[in-house]
Amino acid sequence: MGELGPQELSGAAEVSNGALCQIGAKDIQWVQSYVAGDKTFCIYLATDRAAIEKHAELSGFPASNITEIVTVIDPTTAA
Repeated sequence: MGELGPQELSGAAEVSNGALCQIGAKDIQWVQSYVAGDKTFCIYLATDRAAIEKHAELSGFPASNITEIVTVIDPTTAA
């Protein structure tokens, strides 16, 4: 995906949004994605792993590694 232009990225976002609509906003929300070379890292708020797997199935985008985030820290954590 790293070599895709704005039109291709827009198209990918449209496909993703369509899959999200099919699943429903109560189960999954796409926060953002990071494109790094030939990999894409997507951040979701989801009720469970199955919602992300369903999104991958409907959109055609692989979810080869799903990691649950259990704790978030940021610069204010030090205070």
